[in-house]
Amino acid sequence: MTTTIASPIYYPSGDGQPVAETFDHFYVIMITIAVLRQYLQDEQACILGNQYLYYEEGSPNKRCAPDVMVIFGVEPGSRDNYKIWEEGAVPRVVFEITSPSTKKEDDGFKKDLYEEIGISEYWQFDPKGEWIQEKLRGYRLVNGQYTPIVSGQSNEFGLRLEVDGSLISFYRLDNGEKLLIPDELYDLAQQLQSRLRAEQAKNNALEAHIRDMQQKFERYRKLFGDLPD
Repeated sequence: MTTTIASPIYYPSGDGQPVAETFDHFYVIMITIAVLRQYLQDEQACILGNQYLYYEEGSPNKRCAPDVMVIFGVEPGSRDNYKIWEEGAVPRVVFEITSPSTKKEDDGFKKDLYEEIGISEYWQFDPKGEWIQEKLRGYRLVNGQYTPIVSGQSNEFGLRLEVDGSLISFYRLDNGEKLLIPDELYDLAQQLQSRLRAEQAKNNALEAHIRDMQQKFERYRKLFGDLPD
């Protein structure tokens, strides 16, 4: 009797297609990932970009590639792909950086899929405003169905989302503080460094003045003795 050993199922990690349609779309993906990773660095959360999400075990064709997906309650770090049944957690938030060429999929198949598998928030961002006039549109899962988010508020993140040119800006709900993008963090670091150098220069000048006064006082003592009590 011959025993047949089933071959392991192969789940590809990529399809060879470009990450994004244009540089603007690519830039939004990269910046959104960078900002959210910085914001969630102390959380048990994973942020992935343009990687396959497999949602049915044993079916490699049951997959999609969200532009950005955020999963809470799993080990942080990168993955070649994300299999829901292995990780034990469904992504809580997904972003699609959309365009007219992806509108049908983003607003049809993907929206229906994300609703079906239970992704709590789904955000569509059209950086060029080509088919979403307001550029940013969000949906929240309520009783198993997506309802529009009219406040721009993400309950999953505790953030408010706003359109900032061709980017999404994120603001904390607790203090209104904006989450800075890498370029802004660099500029802030440069400003702080310049301020530190200026303060150090003031301190150096003050120390030099004190030393000068001490030297003058010593010369006075040598000429006239100690000051009277």
